[in-house]
Amino acid sequence: MAGRMVELAEEQIRYLGHESVRNTEGEGITISYWESLEAIKNWKIESEHLTAQQQGRDYWHSSYKTRICLVERDYYF
Repeated sequence: MAGRMVELAEEQIRYLGHESVRNTEGEGITISYWESLEAIKNWKIESEHLTAQQQGRDYWHSSYKTRICLVERDYYF
């Protein structure tokens, strides 16, 4: 499902990209980047994404956290 959500996100208007990490059991985190709060809201209500969210609550996750942040600067060495 995570792979499909990446594919779907990549099709969305104002999607900027994502970063993802997984452990050997397949558990992990994905951070997606969007151009605006409006783009985030549109992603949240996308029908296939809503189905994935519900399946996540029903089958895979006992809890989850959503954090919406503004990236002011991004650099690395």
